[in-house]
Amino acid sequence: MSEEKPTILIIEDDAGLQKQLKWCFEDYLVEISSDRATGIKALRRHEPQVVICDLGLPPDPANASEGLKALAEILELQPATKIIVVTGNEDRKVAIQAVEKGAYDFYQKPIDADVLKLIVDRAFHVWQLEEESRQQHSTQLTSPLKGIIAASPQMLKVCRTVEKLAPTDATVLLLGQSGTGKEVIARALHELSRREQEPFIAINCAAIPDNLLESELFGHEKGAFTGAIKQTIGKIEQANGGTLFLDEIGDLPLPLQAKLLRFLQERVIERVGGRRQIAVDVRIISATHQDLLEKIEQGDFREDLYYRISEVTVNIPPLKAREGDVLLLAKAFLDRFKREMNRIEIKGFSSQASQAIVDYAWPGNVRELENRVKRAVIMAEGNEISADELEITPAEKDQSLPLNLRTVRERAETNAIIQAVGHAGGNMSRAAELLGITRPTLYSLMSKYNLKV
Repeated sequence: MSEEKPTILIIEDDAGLQKQLKWCFEDYLVEISSDRATGIKALRRHEPQVVICDLGLPPDPANASEGLKALAEILELQPATKIIVVTGNEDRKVAIQAVEKGAYDFYQKPIDADVLKLIVDRAFHVWQLEEESRQQHSTQLTSPLKGIIAASPQMLKVCRTVEKLAPTDATVLLLGQSGTGKEVIARALHELSRREQEPFIAINCAAIPDNLLESELFGHEKGAFTGAIKQTIGKIEQANGGTLFLDEIGDLPLPLQAKLLRFLQERVIERVGGRRQIAVDVRIISATHQDLLEKIEQGDFREDLYYRISEVTVNIPPLKAREGDVLLLAKAFLDRFKREMNRIEIKGFSSQASQAIVDYAWPGNVRELENRVKRAVIMAEGNEISADELEITPAEKDQSLPLNLRTVRERAETNAIIQAVGHAGGNMSRAAELLGITRPTLYSLMSKYNLKV
């Protein structure tokens, strides 16, 4: 399809009328077909936004049978296309029937070029508005929550859980490997809650030395220890009214676990070196990549604290377990870094690079993918990112499959649909073409597997 001109397909067997109509639409890229079969071929190839179709087509030009068949096929292949049927004066009832079957409008011969062009322009304008709506809807669906790009059933389930939890004050424990996006999920919980206008304070319990962590969390009074030259407000107090995110809580020292437990029970704190109790209203969200139950057995984590911080537990799947998400994320990162680094000449990933992205195990999860794409954008020499520029070491594919044939088929079809839509950038016609099916079949399969791509 031309990037400058919209496409119009004219299915008309009268050579003189073909020429007249072609000159009518200088603002369009015009494709001409003389019968239903060649018209459908042209439709598949050019994907026009508007079709003008004569109802009286060979081999039955005296009746509307071929024209109505063409109408039905066009709507099956491209439901969004605006179809204007053309008929003689005596066939007004058939034209109305065509509109009832899905045609956008009808026009009766003889042709008045100005009037027909006005109808076509209006049809194209309606198509544009609907396409913008579809694109916005597609963007919303691939971004189910702010900051989260996902289409896999695994991550959509997590997103639905977040939407249910966000309005509550339940204490949430996020479990997942490093790099899976636990802080992104925590921020989504905050931004969808009634506390969204209040602070979101994050602290990494593994990144701060044990002897400083208590002061970081609870704050300290002036003179509480050497170097405490002024009163300092801790992270818990800073988050008052909002949300406190305790990342890597599995690394919290045992003495601090007891103090945190007391805060969760009583919702008051005392600064280091202070005696005054300070009431704090804050929601606690914790995260870890460790097995806390195992740490409890080893005596490294308090069982009572575990049950306090895990009123609700959310398991975030690793990237390799999110069917189809890796390409969506890779393309999103590529678009972002292209803009940031002014590398707009880069069009996308090569086919080999896309396959390498899908096949790679991604032990570092989303963070590793982001870093590799960023480096590839910096190092890219052509207008496509190659597999070599991603520096991906091929890993063996997991050959294990469930024995149930239905499960195998559903998994394969689901993954194929998500990948095709990812490759096509959300263009459903292109995705259907890649899969070798019609758009209605694609929509039917997406509905069957509850895919929101």
